[in-house]
Amino acid sequence: MKEFYRRLQAIGAMLQKEFLATLKDPASRVVLIVPCILQGFLFGYAATYNLAEVPYALYDESKSIYSRSFVAHLEGSGIFQRVQTLSGSAEMAPPIDSGQVMAVVRISRDFADRISRGETGTVQLITDGRNPMTSGLAQNYVSSIAASYSQELSGRTPLLTIQTRTWYNPNEITQWMFLPSLIPLLAITQVLLLSGLSVARERENGTFDQLLVTPLHPLEILIGKAVPPVCIGLVQATLMLLLSLFWFQIPFSGSVLLLYTFILLFLVSCVGIGLTVSALSSTMQQVMVYNFACMMPMILLSGFATPVRNMPVWLQYVTYVNPFRFAIDAIRHIYLEGAPFSAIAFDAVPLLMVACITMPLAGWMFRHKLA
Repeated sequence: MKEFYRRLQAIGAMLQKEFLATLKDPASRVVLIVPCILQGFLFGYAATYNLAEVPYALYDESKSIYSRSFVAHLEGSGIFQRVQTLSGSAEMAPPIDSGQVMAVVRISRDFADRISRGETGTVQLITDGRNPMTSGLAQNYVSSIAASYSQELSGRTPLLTIQTRTWYNPNEITQWMFLPSLIPLLAITQVLLLSGLSVARERENGTFDQLLVTPLHPLEILIGKAVPPVCIGLVQATLMLLLSLFWFQIPFSGSVLLLYTFILLFLVSCVGIGLTVSALSSTMQQVMVYNFACMMPMILLSGFATPVRNMPVWLQYVTYVNPFRFAIDAIRHIYLEGAPFSAIAFDAVPLLMVACITMPLAGWMFRHKLA
């Protein structure tokens, strides 16, 4: 029995030592607390499929009391927010293409006449299939509102039918949304890690000081550290593109050159972030922690799984410093829609800005580390 208690005391002392060693280290306290709080807020605010607001455009060919009443029911739900009123069918595509609206509601010309005769009026709902989850939710909301309005009109017989059309993903296949988005996702996970570990590995292996006596200029060292991760990222992006095209048979609608231009811009911005993290870190463990702290917010705030417009307004502004958001947006537009550069030029601006800030910053830190 005495031996048993002695063993318990030894285990207790060991546990006490481990807890003290962990909690007394400031870096360990940060790792234990900050990621937990950060992810809790991010998942709570960003990871939601609830549609609190559906911006839509209205094309009312009927212009009757019945169509106005239906629109009043639609907007009275508090979910549908009209941002455009269209005057022709040619105006329906641009707001969906640009992402300004999630749907276009088109009320047929004979809508009032058919309802007056006790027949079924037709409302066409055109949604953006580049995000089939929110598209399906919007369709369900409209169908529910139409059923309620029909009940008010007739008391029993449905007088409205909703015809839905989904652009760029007619069958609302979720793979069409996720797989093109995996092209930059796989690249970011590897490129951030490879570029981040490059200098930290040198320090831990004791070879970092050897760079001091080489004839290489700090800019040349920076290029040497940046090019391999970019090349690996391009290879991985190509493999994901081929898998999407030939295995899952997701049709590619855009320009291959434009697609790779945005992939390259994104990879350069990621390498800049990774090299900056690498220059700040002393060990590979620190790089892993910093990369994880950067990567999770970048993925959650990118619109990869949940639309950015579903997030609180203040959080939407935060996403403007996230290159992953604009890479996903551009690649989805190019892959599924066949968008030209003029339609997605705005997405290139944040990518260029991040690259132009992080790469010189990493170069400046390299010069001071190697001076």
